[in-house]
Amino acid sequence: MSSSKKLSNQHKNSELQAEIGKFIAYNQDEFAELVTFVDFAEKFTLGFIEINFTPDIDLLIAGLQQNPQCQEIQFVVLDFPDGNLRFLRDELVEELAKITKETNKKLVLLIRNLEKSIGVFGDYPPVLQDLNFVRDSYRQTVPHPLLFILPDYAISRLAKFAPDFWAWKSGLFRFKTTELTRDRAIANTLNTDIDIERLPTPEQQERIDLLHGLLMEYHPTGEIPRPEHLRNCCNILNELGKAYLSQHKPIKAREYLEKAGKIAKQFPDYSLEIEVINQLGKSYRQQRQFESANSYHQQALDIAKKQENRRAVANSLHYLGNVSLDMRQFHKAQDYYQQALEIEIEFGDRYNCASTYHNLGRVAQELREYDQARDYYQQALEIYIEFGDRYNCASTYHNLGSVAQESREYDQARDYYQQALEIYIEFGDRYASASTYHQLGRVAEELREYDQARDYYQQALEIKIEFGDRYSSARTYHQLGIVAEELREYDQARDYYQQALEIKIEFGDRYLSANTYHQLGIVAQLLGEYDQARDYYQQALGIYIEFGDRYECAGTYHQLGIVAQELREYDQARDYYQQALGIYIEFGDRYECASTYAVLGLLAQAQENYAEARANLQTALEIYVEYQDEYMATVTRENLEGLPE
Repeated sequence: MSSSKKLSNQHKNSELQAEIGKFIAYNQDEFAELVTFVDFAEKFTLGFIEINFTPDIDLLIAGLQQNPQCQEIQFVVLDFPDGNLRFLRDELVEELAKITKETNKKLVLLIRNLEKSIGVFGDYPPVLQDLNFVRDSYRQTVPHPLLFILPDYAISRLAKFAPDFWAWKSGLFRFKTTELTRDRAIANTLNTDIDIERLPTPEQQERIDLLHGLLMEYHPTGEIPRPEHLRNCCNILNELGKAYLSQHKPIKAREYLEKAGKIAKQFPDYSLEIEVINQLGKSYRQQRQFESANSYHQQALDIAKKQENRRAVANSLHYLGNVSLDMRQFHKAQDYYQQALEIEIEFGDRYNCASTYHNLGRVAQELREYDQARDYYQQALEIYIEFGDRYNCASTYHNLGSVAQESREYDQARDYYQQALEIYIEFGDRYASASTYHQLGRVAEELREYDQARDYYQQALEIKIEFGDRYSSARTYHQLGIVAEELREYDQARDYYQQALEIKIEFGDRYLSANTYHQLGIVAQLLGEYDQARDYYQQALGIYIEFGDRYECAGTYHQLGIVAQELREYDQARDYYQQALGIYIEFGDRYECASTYAVLGLLAQAQENYAEARANLQTALEIYVEYQDEYMATVTRENLEGLPE
């Protein structure tokens, strides 16, 4: 080892020893009582140590291990970070079997991280139910002193939900947080400029743990916070709410945000109150409860306007735009975003302009204004790159991929999606990765790489299920249905579509139900169940007309034409095809026109009008060649060659 590295290690060790000394000195009496407890404890003896911050736990353990009175003690630290842990005793027995006991030393077990399975809210955590139920077996199976190191709230919940086990305690040791630890926690949570969404998942959890620790400092369980601590409590509760929203846990987030909202009304900090109200709106939006979300954002907007807080007005308008976009009120969303953008430009807030440009891009994309959408996304991306915000670049790369995909630029789309995915993986954002895996699946599907598509969809679905995102799972079930359909696995396809439809109906998403009714129609049609197919198509068409989505009507008119043609209702078939073709021409979708020209050609062939058949099939072929769709071009050539001279 080099001398400089050796000196560096010595310096770090010296700093650590100083911190251990300060922590013990700050908790001198409590530490002395704990050492005495450890010295006299024999066989199964139960104690609890209350510490709110992980760094202080490390200092305490190191202090115990170094203490002269504990040299005949073998401390073994057992870590149980699994939030789904239920049977602690079984885990302890398993761990005991792995421990090599040191000669002439008393074994003392230090249990940490059990608060993950104890949780913060909810009744009767499974781990505490089991702890209470199997209490008596601990004397025989864990015959050693046992010290649980837990934060304030976890000890309170253990006492409440495992009262029999709690009654056996022989000691409770409450350690105070040092000023250094508290200052570090504040610096890493309340005073940091790094948004929690940009942190890798492990670091997100570290911040949440720090926030919980801080909350216990300013608002101990069962106590009313002191007036001078109200502002800190409100900030911490708000940050916890934002943290859980970043993990897509809106109900848990709301537990904290509602408490923050009540406290915010007790002192005149309108900026904080507006932020809390908007976060509550976001929690309802995550659950697709759009009316509630809209109501909260409108409340925030009203307060911001009353206080003449233009920046808060811009934020609230942006959030209202997000809700309108989700509700498919595209022009309303566009209006909100434009108002927000004007204020951001007025204040020279170039960074926040980026997210507004991004969302204006989403509106333009929904309105099929792809060049405009691409322009907005490029403006957003340019700003994110300028500010070095690599994380937020990912969602814009993703949406640029979506525009390229809609424009049938599949190689470009795949490249954008891969850039987005790389960033999400780099930042440990597993949840956001799901939507990009989904879109990579759609590109593979368009390129008829069905095995690859299925693999991407399965990865996306696995993540969505892991995060409990039932609503988004519907889209992936739908796409898995399309892959199964293309592979002629019709029963499997129908099963996927039914799962997708069930979720969409459950969440009241009538609009998205339409495309699943449409696909169920295709499966029924392929199985020769024409009446069932027609019924599904009519349901889809009715919804598209209800939502004024003229473009999507075209595909369903096309399929209704195929059903009519199969039933030899040729005039009806021609009428449906002409309606589809008219819409595709109206929207300038030349590629989709090809499929309708092709079926018009086959219809003319069935009616022995071979000149018309040849003209329509030739038009379809020219378009397929123009768009380099070799597969469909080959199919169309074969149909042309099959016509009588």
